Amino acid sequence: MNKTRKRVSATAILYWLVMSILFFDIVIQWNKRWESGTEADAEGESGQGQQEQGEDREKDGSGNVNDAGDSNNGAVTGGYELNEEDADPYADVMYLALTFDDGPHPVYTPLLLDGLRERGVKATFFVTGENASEYPELIERIQEEGHLIGNHTYSHVELSAVGQEVFLEELAKTNQVLRELTGEEVIYVRPPYGEWNKEIEELCGMFPVLWDVDSLDWYSKNTDAVVRRVLADVEDGDIILMHDGYQSTVEAALSLIDELSAQGYEFVTVDELLFD
Repeated sequence: MNKTRKRVSATAILYWLVMSILFFDIVIQWNKRWESGTEADAEGESGQGQQEQGEDREKDGSGNVNDAGDSNNGAVTGGYELNEEDADPYADVMYLALTFDDGPHPVYTPLLLDGLRERGVKATFFVTGENASEYPELIERIQEEGHLIGNHTYSHVELSAVGQEVFLEELAKTNQVLRELTGEEVIYVRPPYGEWNKEIEELCGMFPVLWDVDSLDWYSKNTDAVVRRVLADVEDGDIILMHDGYQSTVEAALSLIDELSAQGYEFVTVDELLFD
C-alpha cells in the first residue's frame, strides 16, 4: 500500500513537472510573438506617420507644395529646408526697360501714357529741355503716373559737334527746367547719339544710360518693322530705345508690351533695372 502511494506521488510529481515545463514554454513563445507583433505595429504606425508627414509636406489642401519634398522642390541649407515660398520671388522674372527719347510730344506722348497706364507699365522718358519747357503739363503727368524722367540735353545737341562746354550748359539748363517742374534733381542722362565720355560724367555728376536694343523707330516709322526688330533682339535685362514722337512708335510700344508680357517679361524703369 505504501509503495503504491509512493509510485502515484512520484508519477503525479513528474506529470505536473512536465506540464509546468510545457506551460512555461507556451507562455514564453506567446510572449515572444506578442512582442514581435507589437514592434511590427509600432514600425507600421511610424512608417505611416512618416509617409503622411511627407505627404503633408508635399501638398496642402489646394495641391500646392508646402515644403521641400525632394531635391527638385527645395534645397537644404544649414539644416533648414528652403521650400518654394522661401525662394527668391524674383529669381525667374525677366525684366526690360522701355525708354523714350526726344519728347514730350503734344499728341503722341499722351497717347503713349494712356496705353502705359492701361497696362500698368512704367517707362523712362529722356526729354529735351525745349520740349519740357513747351509742354510742362506733360512732364508733370509723366511724373505723377510714376515714370522716370531723364535729361536728353536742351536742344538735342551732339557732344562732338558742340564741344564739352556747350554740352555741359545744355545739361545744366535742362536740369534746371526739370527741377522747377518736378521738384526733384535729375540723375540720369541719355546723351544724343550715345556720345559720352568719363570727363563729362565727372563734370556733370550724372549717370549715363545708353541702350541694348535700338528699335530704329525714327528710321522705319513702321509699326510692324519696329516690333519685329525688337522681338528679334531683346533679352532679359535689356534697355530698349524708342522715341515718343511717332504714331507708329506708340502702336509698336504697346504691341511689344502685350507680346513680351505674355512671354513673361516685366517692364520697369531704368533705375530699377540697373540698381534694384
